[in-house]
Amino acid sequence: MSSNKGRILLVDDDASLLRLLSIRLQGEGHNVICAESAEQALKLLRKDTPDLIISDLRMPGADGLALFDDVVREFPGLPVIIMTAHGTIADAVDATQRGVHGFITKPVDHEALRSSIERALAVSHVARDDNWRRDIISRSPVVEQLLEQAYRVAQRDVSVLVTGASGTGKELLARAIHRASPRRDHPFIAINCGAIPENLLESELFGHAKGAFTGAVAEHAGLFRQADKGTLFLDEIGDMPLHLQVKLLRALQERQIRPVGSSKTYDIDVRIISATHRDIKQAMQEGQFREDLYYRLNVVNLHLPALNERAEDIPLIARYLLKQSAERHNVDVSRFADDAMQLLSTAPWPGNVRQLVNVVEQCVALTHTPVVGVHLVEQALSESAGIFPTLTEARDAFERQYLVKVLKMAEGNVTRAAELAGRNRTDMHKLLKKHDLNASDMRLEESE
Repeated sequence: MSSNKGRILLVDDDASLLRLLSIRLQGEGHNVICAESAEQALKLLRKDTPDLIISDLRMPGADGLALFDDVVREFPGLPVIIMTAHGTIADAVDATQRGVHGFITKPVDHEALRSSIERALAVSHVARDDNWRRDIISRSPVVEQLLEQAYRVAQRDVSVLVTGASGTGKELLARAIHRASPRRDHPFIAINCGAIPENLLESELFGHAKGAFTGAVAEHAGLFRQADKGTLFLDEIGDMPLHLQVKLLRALQERQIRPVGSSKTYDIDVRIISATHRDIKQAMQEGQFREDLYYRLNVVNLHLPALNERAEDIPLIARYLLKQSAERHNVDVSRFADDAMQLLSTAPWPGNVRQLVNVVEQCVALTHTPVVGVHLVEQALSESAGIFPTLTEARDAFERQYLVKVLKMAEGNVTRAAELAGRNRTDMHKLLKKHDLNASDMRLEESE
């Protein structure tokens, strides 16, 4: 017998089928309750939430998908299996795209139903444990809706692209999706594609054979193989060089990789979650990102809101961070003064949650009292106005400053600037376009 026995709500307007299925499922150790309509099912749900709903699709009044929509709104994370004698491919596609956990045709194949029930109950038991989303502190409707979507997506082995400004918590969301997924008992491996030199990124991702290049003194498996059966998180995917985009696309299409310097290929079983703060569609228009790779990665897009778009979460996050920081540093500080919290709640937060973390850390480090006062928050906010950038942001800023300087040295001559920078003319034009620089502006500036 399965170890995932649970409480199941059966919904069908056919009383004889209800009775038959109920007897079978109770015989397998499940606790079964029955409803003959979607309306009756909702009344029962509001009294006592089960672990799983199995509902007929076609019923008088509200049908199974209408019931599912109500369940999503009122009981997020509760899995639903749809049964129908009128099943079509279109029904199944519509149901699964909307997040229905399973789709069973009548007459019911009991083995297929048993398998669907076991998978759904495993999901339900994870959903009832909020541990999967433990790192995301929120009560705002926009984030709660996002987390509902993330949970449903986690159950389907599709690629996810997480977008949002720097500091919004894209890796935290990726880790939450992994913890909520069937892959949760396998590795979660993260890599920042913008923080690793181009010549090393290929080896890090795909591995290399011994002797493949100078310094390759031993075989390196690479992150794809290390993440086997788990999740590979590709942060700042928008910064991946074009030639590696081609190799990544091929790996995802063929589900195989070939390490650098090796003739051997390896099968891969990895779920890809990628993230970027860049405008990928603009990068595609500029020829900096492959359109076919974008559609392969962006099966589902989850967008994280900026902190100022979820202002109701700021006090919640600030108190959480204060408690964590005080415990970590063994400091006796318990809360923010009311005016200090008001200031935190109304600040613009251009650096999002990452900036809030820095502000709270500084307040904890400098406070001499159990209550953090408004002047300390003002000081920390002022000093974080030029918030410490990420490596990608710092690299982009340096690159732009360098290009401006080299163009001025070359008096706006792109060919000469490319020679000074050790790049070819085509690369130089791409870099100028990336940073919205015009060589003619430099000539004008020099002539004035």
